[in-house]
Amino acid sequence: MSARRNSSPLTRQVTLTVLTLAAFALAIVVGFGFYAAGKADNSSLERQKMFVADGLQDQIAAVEREQESVSVWDDSVVNAKAGNQAWMADNLSVWMYTYYGHNRIYILDSANRPIHAMREGKAVDTSAYGEDRPVLLPTIEKLRGMLSRPPETGMSGQPAKAVAEDLVPLDGKPAILSVMPLLPSSDRVAQAPGSEYLHISVEFINNAVIGKIAGKYLLEGARLVPLSEPVGPAAVPLVDSRGVILGYIGWDQLRPGLALVRKMAPALAIALLLAGGVLVFLLRRLRRASAALQTSQDQAQYLAFHDTLTGLPNRALFEDRLRRTLLFASKDGTRVALLYLDLDRFKHINDTLGHPAGDQLVRQTAARLRHTIREVDTVARLGGDEFAVILLDVPDAGSAEDIAERLLAKLREPFRLIDDQVFVSASVGIALSSGSETDADDLLRKADIALYEAKKNGRGRYEVFAGDMDDLLLRKRRVESELRKALDGDGGIKLAYQPVFAADGRCILGAEALIRWGHEVHGALPAAQFIAIAEERGLIGELGKWALSEACSFAARTELPWIAVNISPMQLRDIGFAEQVFAVLRETGLDPSRLQLETTESVLLEHNDTTGTAIDKLRKSGVRIVLDDFGTGYSSLSYLRRQAIDKLKIDRSFVRLLDEDESARAIAKTLIELALALKVEVTAEGVETDTQKALLVGMGCRQLQGYLLSPPLEPGELLALPGVSSADRERAVARA
Repeated sequence: MSARRNSSPLTRQVTLTVLTLAAFALAIVVGFGFYAAGKADNSSLERQKMFVADGLQDQIAAVEREQESVSVWDDSVVNAKAGNQAWMADNLSVWMYTYYGHNRIYILDSANRPIHAMREGKAVDTSAYGEDRPVLLPTIEKLRGMLSRPPETGMSGQPAKAVAEDLVPLDGKPAILSVMPLLPSSDRVAQAPGSEYLHISVEFINNAVIGKIAGKYLLEGARLVPLSEPVGPAAVPLVDSRGVILGYIGWDQLRPGLALVRKMAPALAIALLLAGGVLVFLLRRLRRASAALQTSQDQAQYLAFHDTLTGLPNRALFEDRLRRTLLFASKDGTRVALLYLDLDRFKHINDTLGHPAGDQLVRQTAARLRHTIREVDTVARLGGDEFAVILLDVPDAGSAEDIAERLLAKLREPFRLIDDQVFVSASVGIALSSGSETDADDLLRKADIALYEAKKNGRGRYEVFAGDMDDLLLRKRRVESELRKALDGDGGIKLAYQPVFAADGRCILGAEALIRWGHEVHGALPAAQFIAIAEERGLIGELGKWALSEACSFAARTELPWIAVNISPMQLRDIGFAEQVFAVLRETGLDPSRLQLETTESVLLEHNDTTGTAIDKLRKSGVRIVLDDFGTGYSSLSYLRRQAIDKLKIDRSFVRLLDEDESARAIAKTLIELALALKVEVTAEGVETDTQKALLVGMGCRQLQGYLLSPPLEPGELLALPGVSSADRERAVARA
């Protein structure tokens, strides 16, 4: 009993000590576990906040990049200043909603007046801008201030991008606001400082946008938390430029540490004798959690420099690789070739088959490009349907052309898009480095010029940049500058008038105004040449208005039955063209019935509401619409049948062959009979022989024009011809 009594306290003491030590050890392990879990959770939370903040900045940058894709564009400047609502909807507003998800778009003129508005994919009245103006105005004024100062330069020495952005509250919701000027993408369009139109883009920060940000970092439960709701620790404030909090981005906090402790709870219950094993297990789990976090970071890094649709390098990685490649090539004495490639009429695929088909086409194109080039080369997607290829160690231009031809041949093979077989072509511009002085931006510019030439010369082909392309641009700029001076009254531009005769070849029915430019240095420039430059450089509206005003003013002072003036299809696409014509008629006092406007067959194929409305207004006022060069294009017979025109002009290419070609005579006869069946007038132009005249009159043509009858004349020479008096005019009209 004594032994049992002596051993009992010792046993209890040892037991108590062991239990105490075990409890202490367990407490240390548990305490350390919870401490480590808390630290891991806090560290993870900070990383999550950093990811969300970076993701928000990436989203703002994405809005800017998406906006820049349409704001730095010659067509944007031209069509916005022309007030082309349909074009702005298709390319600057509704398209931005459909393709990128921008919720609101406003276009402001140089005086900050709204000229176009879009909300949620629908063009709306510009008065909608007034509701948002108080919130948008500070950012707009900030950008105007930037534009009024000399351009700043970035780290690369290039002009900094003109953009003003902020987070703003609209309709009680936070939104990303980005304001950019509409700038020309080339020297083909000139724009005076201070005359810039503005493109305002708004993307609401809703759960969809937040989900896209969170999806990059594998965060769950991401949502917008308004100010009225309580905010947990897993939240990042949305702060505007004044420091005002507009709301929060919240998410379900990832707790790797707590999750680990919960998983280990059963093991900890029996861990008095297995503390060491539990510790090893804990360290192993921590290492796994760290590896998972590293994987998440690696994925975020990958997404920052790769295109999500194709997996190809994006523009940022492409530009970095191009600069590095040129640096290494200059040291090694090798050459680099840059290929710019984009799909021809990609927008048509999207419009007809839908955006999913367009995405499939982009992915399949990327795969074909990647499998066609070498592993050492780089193919990148720059955005939309634009791709770029960097070719290393290219011996000469012929090698780059061979690769370009292989790429084009691969892309000519049929694509399978949503169970449809589609054939697509592409255009490629090629530029090669030329020694150690080659600059990446200069190589990009040259490749872009070569791509433009490829598209201009027929698409589905490649062009290698040549020095004369720069020379051509310089010549175009010089002609553009001198044309502007001529239109400002510096002289040189004038109109000649070629009369149109009745079938007898003596009575004058009217005259066609033909523009001429006798340049003091270059001599007489072909009208087709400088008119094409005017269309390309945005001067066609001004040139066309001058010609219309000059011709109407001349006709109003004469007894001519009518005067015909050629107009460009681009003028008809101007929403204010009809009103411009009416204004000229009022100023000159010419009756609308004495004006004929000649345009080409391409107008009939556009199915453009703006063009159709303009033609309808003009015809209702009495102005007559003439289809010039008929038979050389692709006229719509249904359009002709609806009496959308008043006269057809048979092209001189058919008239020239009447003497010798039976098929030409058959075509001319068919065209005349078509005009008579449609009950519209018909004029044959380019009549140069008596045989041609006799054949045409025999076929039923009653209006003739050409050098046989009269060449284009100076105004005084035309008035001196017999048949322009009022009495002769009455006889000519009766015979016609």
